[in-house]
Amino acid sequence: MLVIFFATFGAVFVAEIVGDKLLYTTGVLAARYRTLPIMIGMAAAFMAKMGVAVLVGEAISRLPRVLVATITAISFIGVAIALWRKDDQYRAERDQQKAHKAAMISFAAIFFSEWGDVGQVTAAAMAAKYHVGIAVWLGAVAAMVTKGSLAAFLGTGIRRWLHDRVPTVVVRYVGVSLLLLLGSLSVIEILLFR
Repeated sequence: MLVIFFATFGAVFVAEIVGDKLLYTTGVLAARYRTLPIMIGMAAAFMAKMGVAVLVGEAISRLPRVLVATITAISFIGVAIALWRKDDQYRAERDQQKAHKAAMISFAAIFFSEWGDVGQVTAAAMAAKYHVGIAVWLGAVAAMVTKGSLAAFLGTGIRRWLHDRVPTVVVRYVGVSLLLLLGSLSVIEILLFR
């Protein structure tokens, strides 16, 4: 079972790490929100998505492109709206009180996007091959959380650098623009290249 865990971790991590939009999404979120709430929301989303992958197996890769594209577009637009509406004034006590919102936004941004992506398909294939769902699920979630952690910590460093040098209104405009661009590119990729 430990071998299956590490095999799944390696397969999903390598499949996901190259050019994946989640790295950028998490980096944008981490540039605006505290790291811990992002990690909580991200981990919960990965647990749910990989649970579905393990349970559904290969069927997840056969979801209709239009459905996947619609869910992805709604997710990116929702996160962009939340980021747009966020108050530009930085107050540490406000961040403490609204950590649950950052966790929910992170969860939604990850859970409702990229269904049937390479990481889920890899986890589904591993589950179908080894028939040890819990080991595959744990390995896939660990790989996704590792990848997301790297992006979140990179985003946190960027947030600190930006906080000292760039007005928060500019960060908000750029963040919203990047989310809308990434969402558009995701929809195009889903509809044209899958």
